[in-house]
Amino acid sequence: MQYLNTRPHAALLASPGLGHLIPILELAKRLVSSHGFQATVFVVTTDSSLSKSPIFKELLPVPDQLNLVLLPPVDISNLITPSTLILTQLAIMMREALPSFRSQILAMKIPPTALIVDLFGTEAMSIAEDFNMLKYVFITSTAWFLALTMHVPTVDDGVIEDDHVKNRRPLLIPGCMSLPFEDTIEPLLLRNDPIYVEYLRMGLNIPTADGILVNTWQGLESSTLLALKDTKKLGKANQVPVYPVGPLVRAAKPGARSEVLCWLDEQPSESVIYVSFGSGGTLSAKQTIELAWGLESSKQRFVWVIRPPTVDNDAAGALFQTGRGCNDFLSFLPDGFLTRTSNMGLVVPQWAPQTGILSHPSIGGFLSHCGWNSTLESLASGVPMIAWPLYAEQKMNAAMLTDDHIGVAIRSKASPTEDLVTREEIETMVRKIIEDKGDSRRIRAKSLQSSAEKALRKGGSSYNSLSQVANDCEIRLRYLNSRIQGA
Repeated sequence: MQYLNTRPHAALLASPGLGHLIPILELAKRLVSSHGFQATVFVVTTDSSLSKSPIFKELLPVPDQLNLVLLPPVDISNLITPSTLILTQLAIMMREALPSFRSQILAMKIPPTALIVDLFGTEAMSIAEDFNMLKYVFITSTAWFLALTMHVPTVDDGVIEDDHVKNRRPLLIPGCMSLPFEDTIEPLLLRNDPIYVEYLRMGLNIPTADGILVNTWQGLESSTLLALKDTKKLGKANQVPVYPVGPLVRAAKPGARSEVLCWLDEQPSESVIYVSFGSGGTLSAKQTIELAWGLESSKQRFVWVIRPPTVDNDAAGALFQTGRGCNDFLSFLPDGFLTRTSNMGLVVPQWAPQTGILSHPSIGGFLSHCGWNSTLESLASGVPMIAWPLYAEQKMNAAMLTDDHIGVAIRSKASPTEDLVTREEIETMVRKIIEDKGDSRRIRAKSLQSSAEKALRKGGSSYNSLSQVANDCEIRLRYLNSRIQGA
């Protein structure tokens, strides 16, 4: 008697960029360690540098029953122009990688039980249907972003074009916080650009899944998650089950030591501001100088992960450059900066062990680009934030974090992507986050840290959500096995 498999097998497809790979890999680990799955993570790569990058190496080793497959880079040079947005490039890369992904599935002796894709990989769900797999979308961002993405295809074009874009009115999302114009996402502003077409397609594809996983938890976005279950609010899209399974973040490696962590060991509790703009964020040369002066004049201890400034105003300029070195970052800093701040700060080129840093007791705040991975890592460590959004949905994240309901962050009056955030404002924000130990943001961050821990424990809301997904996969596996038995 032949069986397809003795345990559910999940195939997970990650688009290029660590912002998607990290949570997908953490989801796979959770399925393996807590729910008895086998898992194969397929990663669409841009070049060979990913496997050599220090961030990628930090994600390893993976546990038994988890296999990591790097799909070969795809050539999209004839499909893009110099003006093609990075988010559009990601969508095209995922589309062009589908034949390679299908070949990998065909090569398996037994097809997986379920396919889990990220936002850019929704077109791969047709492959899941061909192989009789359950299909899930994993939103590596917020439930609020999910609600927006499913809502936009149902909105009359004039509402977005006239009310939201031209008249700069908030975009109403039923049952959810409205989206202020100043925090809107790029596709809504560029409705004649291919990125808008791609975004609409994603919004239409998502509700065709068997379920939607979101890297959030009930204690963080309870009202939005409730709206996502209410068919009267967002319509047919809400008939798809939504599973909050977060926060899925990298764990700090136990016993890991580095220059940064050793330096932090010598600093007082909650006295250091950590400054990092993620794996892809870059600043202009002028803004880099202002940030340096702001940190210096704040007189607060800092750890600053720095990379060379952008030369073309592309805030996501380093997104596809994970493995490249950084040798000339010092030339962009003010003269004498390192000497003057040698007793109060540490400047680290290109990369630092972020989860280890944020979980260190010396860290008192995080000046962040508000990428959702970094945000969750900060919340999981109970660290309040200075919101400095740069691209993608980061402005939405910043708006949510500074809203009274969550209230864990402060934000500059100037928009980092449109104006210069001055050294004076940077100094003020850093002082406020570090010096005010009784600030409500710090108290709220500690509360959310506890809430996140409870959600992930056995019996917690996120654990139970993922258990429901696992149960559906078990049912599908039994059904497939019974078909073979009856054949």
